[in-house]
Amino acid sequence: MLYHFLKKLFIFSAVLAGLSGYAQDLKLQYNQPAVEWTEALPIGNGTLGAMVFGRVDSELIQLNEATLWSGGPVQKNVNPDAFKNLALIREALKAEDFDKAYNLTKNMQGAYSESFMPLGDLILKQDFGGKKADSYNRSLDIQTGLAVTNFKVDGVSYKREIFASAPAQCIVLKLSADQTKKLSITLDASSLLRNEKSINDKSLVLKGKAPSHADPNYIDYNKEPVIYDDPTGCRGMRFELIVKPIVKEGTVSYEGNKIVIKNASEIVLFISAATSFNGFDKCPDSQGKDEHAFAENQIKKASVKKYDNLVKEHLQDFQKLFNRVSLQLNEKENSKSNLPTDIRLEQYAKGEKDAGLEALFFQYGRYLLISSSRTHNAPANLQGIWNNKLRAPWSSNYTTNINLQMNYWPVESANLSELFFPLDDFVKNVSVTGAETAKSYYHANGWVLHHNSDIWATTNPVGDFGKGDPMWANWYMGANWLSRHLWEHYQYTSDKEYLKKVYPIMKGAAAFSLDWLQKDKDGYLVTMPSTSPENKYYYDGKKGGVVTTASTMDIGIIKDLFENTVEASKILNTDADFRQTVSKAEEQLLPFKIGSKGQLQEWYKDFEDEDPHHRHTSHLYALHPANLVSPLKTPELASAAKKTLELRGDDGTGWSLAWKVNMWARLLDGNHAYKLFKNQLRLTKDNDPKYKRQGGCYPNLFDAHPPFQIDGNFAGTAGVIEMLLQSQNNEIHLLPALPDAWTDGEIKGIKAKGNFTVDIKWNDGKMSQTKIVSNKGGTCKIRSAEPFVIEKLNIKSEKSAIGYTAVFETKKGISYIIKSL
Repeated sequence: MLYHFLKKLFIFSAVLAGLSGYAQDLKLQYNQPAVEWTEALPIGNGTLGAMVFGRVDSELIQLNEATLWSGGPVQKNVNPDAFKNLALIREALKAEDFDKAYNLTKNMQGAYSESFMPLGDLILKQDFGGKKADSYNRSLDIQTGLAVTNFKVDGVSYKREIFASAPAQCIVLKLSADQTKKLSITLDASSLLRNEKSINDKSLVLKGKAPSHADPNYIDYNKEPVIYDDPTGCRGMRFELIVKPIVKEGTVSYEGNKIVIKNASEIVLFISAATSFNGFDKCPDSQGKDEHAFAENQIKKASVKKYDNLVKEHLQDFQKLFNRVSLQLNEKENSKSNLPTDIRLEQYAKGEKDAGLEALFFQYGRYLLISSSRTHNAPANLQGIWNNKLRAPWSSNYTTNINLQMNYWPVESANLSELFFPLDDFVKNVSVTGAETAKSYYHANGWVLHHNSDIWATTNPVGDFGKGDPMWANWYMGANWLSRHLWEHYQYTSDKEYLKKVYPIMKGAAAFSLDWLQKDKDGYLVTMPSTSPENKYYYDGKKGGVVTTASTMDIGIIKDLFENTVEASKILNTDADFRQTVSKAEEQLLPFKIGSKGQLQEWYKDFEDEDPHHRHTSHLYALHPANLVSPLKTPELASAAKKTLELRGDDGTGWSLAWKVNMWARLLDGNHAYKLFKNQLRLTKDNDPKYKRQGGCYPNLFDAHPPFQIDGNFAGTAGVIEMLLQSQNNEIHLLPALPDAWTDGEIKGIKAKGNFTVDIKWNDGKMSQTKIVSNKGGTCKIRSAEPFVIEKLNIKSEKSAIGYTAVFETKKGISYIIKSL
């Protein structure tokens, strides 16, 4: 009955979303339970996350809560001696004593960021008397957010359905069978954190406290890497998990702190959790929220509703976001949607075509963003909201030299603009703590953010006061890069009121940059000290260097920030004097340089890279995500950027591959972008010798660095859009980098800057029809490789340097049809 109900509701929802008549292959499915965590299936409502293993006798549902982190509010002026090293570093760099500059830079480090914590495990034991299961399958439908496990034991069909509801703020799990009174289970819970377990009001309750501090997983020199005791009394938040069963028929009893249900015909479990987190600057204990009241209130409200109504509310909420965008690729190709996903990945790795899998991976990124970015002050972290380790890789924190930003590359173009607010909150928070860091560390105005941050808005350079390597710890451009996201949110929404609110934050980042810049011997403005994240160079033969003057990434980021700040100032008609100051400084910035190999130079001098195939391509920030280098505007620099990518090679970690997809698309080379995109789908298994640990994806389509990092999923989704639509040159470029492999296709509902919604259909590699909806009105410029006409307006395109273009005025709410000639 539920299947037919969901089918009717889906059709209704699709019609509402304007997507009736399309079919998408959007299910992950498997014929065996998950063994490894990277085989389990993720669900989430933006706050609560779960990894569903689909085990028969002992189901494991690993749980997370978005605000559950170690630590507490950051301290001010954590390194009072930092500033006195700055002038000495600059003197060393002017003398080209790079080793001395490196050692002095270590003196300007502070404490490590805190870590995202696992909430706990829900264990559901179902006793079948040793009888084996058959007819097994498990699936996750990313168009509904429902994960389902089916199997038979002794002739009885069992089903488990689970989803994370944003309206109910609960995870809901329904167990059923096709015969009555066949459900007998034992419920238990555990956590890696300090906790106490009890039965309260017929519910399983797990209360605990997060550590006051947790070292990053790559630190091994402290005897106690995880510390709970806190003499300040302001570190270590409380948390609570509640599991409440609603049972049809059967009996409920309790064994210790376990719930035992026997001979039931239906069981619905409501899972709620909350923490005492009350803001980045609030003590989570004395100033914390009442986590018990919140978790209990959600359970009470949800558990009185009928299951079908909960599903309906969930679908209406979820599909309002998800169904905005559809993608079909090579529809005539034989579909493999009936095959298990892991088998599809194996066949794909052997070279078999599977455009449906590619479209599934694209939509999976949108699914994960909807599922992990809906909580104030807690944007999607390095693993979204899914983490099962006490010391997660890289603390599962906010890594701001690329990874956090990648998480939000598709938020605007993939038509999920509402999900930007957690990052918006975070930027506002770090602009506050970053102002203190700018003042205490550098005696500078504005605000600064370094390499790592956390839910407490840490902004100091990490490294544990000199134990870290400056090649990653001492990087100064996080505030500037994140300001680009504020600007892009305005560009996509055309919301001037929003721009008014965030302009002071952009201005603050620019103010710091003005103070940070120094004049070199040739009179150019440069950054000093500077690094190119996580990379090294050779100088004087084979001496290794890290700290330098004016890395190309620094210059690109500052130039981009200055341009955007000036433009925002003009739009708001404010700050004319400051605008002039910024414009003058921009003119004096060190120019981009082309090196001896024809590459865009990464360093102040044409140094050799210690690792020529390094995963970071930081110096190409100007190509993507910025638009300072472009085949249309700066062909010589674009050619140098292409040479840089060729020298870096086509391999890399999962997220690195994804960044290169976007870069090759910006270079209008769809076939090369597609080559890298295919590499993203290389099957990786950490503990299977058949599969080497490589950048790609795991059986559950999680991005493999390895280990798991979610940024590759999000950037992969953004990369597909970059191949099909670009709007960074004040124009809508249709199919700018369409790969030959996608001969036919249709994408609906993606967004272009200027607040346009775009549908594109193509056949035999050429655009056939495009629909553009103007949501705000205004001028629209179209670019296409083929000549076209704008119907009704009867405007024909004109030939340009690259393709054909046309400019026309739009009215709010009006659709415009563009057809090829």
